[in-house]
Amino acid sequence: MAITTAEKRATFRKMHETGCFVLPNPWDIGSARALAHIGFKAIASTSAGFAWSIGKADNRVTLDDVCEHLAELCGAVDLPVNADFEAGFAHEAEKVAANVARAVKTGVAGLSIEDSTGEPAKPLYERALAIERIRAARAAIDKDNSGVLLVGRCEGFLVGQTDLKMVIDRLQAYAEAGADCLYAPGIRSPEQISAVVKAVQPKPVNLLLGWPGFSVSEAADLGVRRISVGGSLARAAWGGFFRAAREIADKGTFTELGSGTPGGELNKMFG
Repeated sequence: MAITTAEKRATFRKMHETGCFVLPNPWDIGSARALAHIGFKAIASTSAGFAWSIGKADNRVTLDDVCEHLAELCGAVDLPVNADFEAGFAHEAEKVAANVARAVKTGVAGLSIEDSTGEPAKPLYERALAIERIRAARAAIDKDNSGVLLVGRCEGFLVGQTDLKMVIDRLQAYAEAGADCLYAPGIRSPEQISAVVKAVQPKPVNLLLGWPGFSVSEAADLGVRRISVGGSLARAAWGGFFRAAREIADKGTFTELGSGTPGGELNKMFG
């Protein structure tokens, strides 16, 4: 029997109460179902991975693209789906609210809002507007008592603004504005991670891990509640594709194709 959207959302909230879990990021229905098959208990979309899968650069997908994609992911697996909703596909708080309301209708269990403007000269929204945008997203989620978990993201470290005090100040403000979970992609050191966790506790923190050298247990020891990998699984898949394709193009040989997952195994999983 299929799990209802309400049950997925309740499960997702429960997962944020204790422990540390990994929230891997598929980019299409097949990769979502594969992650469910492996045994993950929840998944998150990736704006970059999805964009590449439809031949676009990251941050170049449309609201229509993303909402259709989210609905597909939610319908493909009996797992909670957290939406990478970029910056809400709008600048003004009221428009962010309208777009968040639309995203909630796709069936997602969680949804993140960034404070990145996409403008190199001014990469982060002014603090007051950034807070207003989170507050508007919260109101949109609560309007129909959906139970969707709101993630507040500060993109400072990804846009070259690496003042940890500034990032923490914003995360604390986003928590006060209604964010259920806080996220500062780009922080890497144990000291940075621990500082963020302590600053926003008892609210949970999402840690982005897209590189080797850090384990789930180490993140858990620092108080991290959940770990996502962004576009890293998609990049890994593209890496295998390019190694094989370039070998064929450059050498005329097919060695890399031998490292692919057997078709029978894939058919069994998807069958």
